[in-house]
Amino acid sequence: MREYLLTLCITAAVTYLLTGPVRKFAIVAGAMPEIRARDVHREPTPRLGGIAMFFGLCAGLLVADHLTNLSEVFEKSNEPRALLSGAALIWLIGVLDDKFEIDALIKLGGQMIAAGVMVMQGLTILWLPIPSVGSVALTQWQGTLLTVALVVITINAVNFVDGLDGLAAGMVGIAAAAFFLYAYRIWYSYGIEAAAPATLFSAILMGMCLGFLPHNMHPARIFMGDSGSMLIGLVLAAGAISITGQIDPDALKLFAGSEKAAVHQTVPVYIPLLLPLTIIAVPAADLILAIVRRTWRGQSPFAADRGHLHHRLLEVGHSHSRAVWIMYFWAALIAFGSLTYSVNSASMWIVLGVVILSALGLVLLLLPRFTPRAPMWAQHIVPPRYRRRRPVVSETVDAMEAEQRAPVAVGVAGVNGATALGARSRVPERRKAGSSR
Repeated sequence: MREYLLTLCITAAVTYLLTGPVRKFAIVAGAMPEIRARDVHREPTPRLGGIAMFFGLCAGLLVADHLTNLSEVFEKSNEPRALLSGAALIWLIGVLDDKFEIDALIKLGGQMIAAGVMVMQGLTILWLPIPSVGSVALTQWQGTLLTVALVVITINAVNFVDGLDGLAAGMVGIAAAAFFLYAYRIWYSYGIEAAAPATLFSAILMGMCLGFLPHNMHPARIFMGDSGSMLIGLVLAAGAISITGQIDPDALKLFAGSEKAAVHQTVPVYIPLLLPLTIIAVPAADLILAIVRRTWRGQSPFAADRGHLHHRLLEVGHSHSRAVWIMYFWAALIAFGSLTYSVNSASMWIVLGVVILSALGLVLLLLPRFTPRAPMWAQHIVPPRYRRRRPVVSETVDAMEAEQRAPVAVGVAGVNGATALGARSRVPERRKAGSSR
């Protein structure tokens, strides 16, 4: 664990220290595109943050290669080199897109090639444990197609959710933390060395996200761009692929009996393995909804719009920061809920806790729809937007009479308490005595 933490800290430090110089380089290189209709920021912001994240990845792999225990991962497996090859290719495509805005189909082809490069070097799915059937061995073509599909889906899911400051890095960091705990438990508790590369990938991914977040939180000083979002999506998918289909259910030795019985009984253990997208369920749902929405409108599935989940949160009335934290909450609930259920699926307290937290999440989502009316004794405790408005005293009697005679429209923001959804009420324009207006 100390070596994993050291690798995480080195990756985070290198990413953090390089992000500042990369920001200056992006400004000089002109990687500051104009604000588009779907963007939520108001000022042009440099991209190419993925450059710092890629060098953080390289630093983490280099440090791990020289540590006593983690060096065995490089000696016994070719997966770290496969990850580095695929990451370098997808990172280069992302840098070109951040600077020159390449076509979406070209990016899709590059993602498939990057996944194919990892498959050629051994980072692929070999078999799948299926309940009531057992471990089903995959042919070379089946494993290749499934691996490429998983990589492409994960990359685009992360890329689609990268729309608010700090959103993609934070959500992937949460997913990586949950997956790290799961992979470390499989590797350390059961002594299965096949889970060691996935544990290393998750630790490095956490470092990349933690090192970049201080520069990317609202208001962001730099964006990761496609060079960063596609990179962390590929690393996340590589960790899931590295551990999926390479662990025999009988190796866990949780249950005695046939292989079918072992697989059937250990379904909760394999939830994060068979369905790695559960740790990024929110970006995956956003991806599916975006494809359905654009296809229904007769548009290309790759056409950009303002219909993503984070855009809808802003339209509901949430602030930029609160929308990001709500997305963090749902990502953590799904990721760590799946992790906890995989550890102990028989406990009803886990299910009850997930249900209660889900209800809390729904309340947070609908919070701007309510009209808060705090009692008088709580006026000094709640934020200003939830306090009752006091009548503005006019400087002249005429102004007071005019305000009394003016009709008040029902439902106007600012009447009987401000709302988070409506616009802030404006102070009536004061008139001077004897004014002609």
